[in-house]
Amino acid sequence: MGTRMRRVAGVAVCCALGVVACGGEHTHRSPVAGDSPFARAMEQSMERMHRDMAIVRPAGDADRDFAAMMIPHHQGAVDMATAELAYGKDPVLLRLAQEIIVTQRQEIDVMRHRAAVTPQPSPPSSPSPSPASPSAVGPTRSPIPLSGRDRVYTADQTSNTVSVIDPAANRLLGVIRLGDTVPEALNPLYKGQLLVHGMGFSPDHRTLAVVSIASNSVSLIDTGTNKVKGVVYIGRSPHEAFFTPDGKEVWATVRGQNYVSVIDPVAMREKRRVTTANGPGMVLFHPTGRYAYVPSSFTPEVDVVDTRTYRVIARVPQASPFCPNLTVSRDGKEVWFTLKDSGKTQVMSGEPPFRILATLDTGPITNHVTAVDNPNGRFAYVTVGAENAVKVYRRDGAHPTHVATIPVGDLPHGVWGSGDGTRVYVGLENQDAVAAIDAMTNRLIATIPIGQQPMALVYVPRAVTSGAGTANLSPRGQAATAGHLEMTAPPGTGGRGHATVSVNAMGPLDTLEIAASGLTPGSAYTLWLVSLRTAPFVKRQELVTFKANISGAQIAQAIGPLREALTSSGTARNQQRYLLVTKAGTDTPVLIQKSP
Repeated sequence: MGTRMRRVAGVAVCCALGVVACGGEHTHRSPVAGDSPFARAMEQSMERMHRDMAIVRPAGDADRDFAAMMIPHHQGAVDMATAELAYGKDPVLLRLAQEIIVTQRQEIDVMRHRAAVTPQPSPPSSPSPSPASPSAVGPTRSPIPLSGRDRVYTADQTSNTVSVIDPAANRLLGVIRLGDTVPEALNPLYKGQLLVHGMGFSPDHRTLAVVSIASNSVSLIDTGTNKVKGVVYIGRSPHEAFFTPDGKEVWATVRGQNYVSVIDPVAMREKRRVTTANGPGMVLFHPTGRYAYVPSSFTPEVDVVDTRTYRVIARVPQASPFCPNLTVSRDGKEVWFTLKDSGKTQVMSGEPPFRILATLDTGPITNHVTAVDNPNGRFAYVTVGAENAVKVYRRDGAHPTHVATIPVGDLPHGVWGSGDGTRVYVGLENQDAVAAIDAMTNRLIATIPIGQQPMALVYVPRAVTSGAGTANLSPRGQAATAGHLEMTAPPGTGGRGHATVSVNAMGPLDTLEIAASGLTPGSAYTLWLVSLRTAPFVKRQELVTFKANISGAQIAQAIGPLREALTSSGTARNQQRYLLVTKAGTDTPVLIQKSP
């Protein structure tokens, strides 16, 4: 069945793409010549299709075997049509490619449904994960081709929502509302979630774990229905959470205290606590599940926990205390973690002896990092908030190499790669958007408006198994109403300061966030509302005072009726206001709002 079926399927894909003559024994290389991005995309899609078809083992049931073979064949057609949409120009073929994507996905849905209801033979005892299974872990896991069944999720801290994106179309499908905005969220009878911030997902890709800092909670969400299955309330100010590789536990870092909360996702309750250094920031696991890695936000160390005994077995020094995020390589040999206060990223060995392999100066407000493997090699993508960019490093153990800097938008924060490593998605905290990057060319290919101030972001392959996956989603609502400003050093001062500012609507109030860099480390600054963009800065109203961190950067917030006065073109001339930053206690301007 294998060779003959693969040959027939290969011809069928060619027919689906409008190719008349395929002829002969089908090979595993794309017929497209050259080394262009399109040629590489076509070759990869063909290789994935043949690989996924080759691992199908006949079950002896004609219906199931037909569906099992045809699903990857149809997915190959979808992948190739997607490449045509990305790189093609012929309007007729572009239209044909769109039709192929729609019809082939519909047929995939039918075959998946029929295969699921057809009686199945009894599985062998102690089955091992299929190499193509999304629940397989470690180096045996095969790349999962990008499809419309995948989802990108962001935790939107100000609107208290989870934004849901279809990466095949690079389109927002809607948001999952976990709570209200301020001031409703400050009501003493408020029951929703507040400061939606962290995010993880289960190894079967069916459940999201979403952390809300101010309500001390982890919400478990069904990825197929977008419904909250339950909420677990834990300790003070949790930050991030993730499932263990076997899916039996959710570990949530309780950053306001000194432990990791271990949650039973079925019983939906905390089952135990793992004591760590003060302020645990995030937790991820070795692909085998043997070790958990927990960096601190307040103590300069990464704790390595033995998941069998729940005890810390190694404490690895960090270059500075404030670590918000980490990523683990697919083979488990490298752990990359970011240091937001010092603007550094460090690489640690993921297996004994646990030690620092490299320290990189990535830039002020270094936020998140993700490991990406694709046909071009092994890479790490690091979001650098103060530079509004993502920096790409080739992962070479003790000698990572900086290979690209990609401008993406205001204050990049969360980042995650697609299942096949060909895309990288980035949350833009001060732009209320997600940036999509083609990881094969390191080009920005889309910017997608979402909820307010995205923090954590995850990419979940095959999150939706049937249907459109849009049930229980809402539009952005007032989250779509925002202002985005830029501040620079006043002309002639020689200053190198820079800031991005977002002003988001929250009903009668607005929340303002400034992300500033190029300041003097350790110095205090004041953000003012003023009536003129040039001196004298009259009618000054103080909004917030903040101190620059050791890399000369800082993020600060203020709340008030600000958006209309700062951003509305219809505001009366004598009511228009501007933003000004001075050194605390002085009148000397350091940053001033840039002209539109």
